[in-house]
Amino acid sequence: MKKIFLILSVICLLLLVSCVPENKTCSIDSDCVPSTCCHPRDAVNIQNSPDCAGILCSMECDSGSIDCGQGKISCVDGSCEAVFN
Repeated sequence: MKKIFLILSVICLLLLVSCVPENKTCSIDSDCVPSTCCHPRDAVNIQNSPDCAGILCSMECDSGSIDCGQGKISCVDGSCEAVFN
């Protein structure tokens, strides 16, 4: 019975991980960055970070973004996500 439980647990974990798109996989918060240079509403892993060289963003606090402390970028259950307050 313990072996069956272990096998089912491993299968469930593999299914959970496989549901996360490759560009969003993470282990810790520092693996994640905003998905866009300006007014981000989502996150990606650092390997897929946008090139923001030469990009100027407005200083407005765009609603629905992580601007002005409205949220933060975190690794949630193995997926880079924007978490809103």
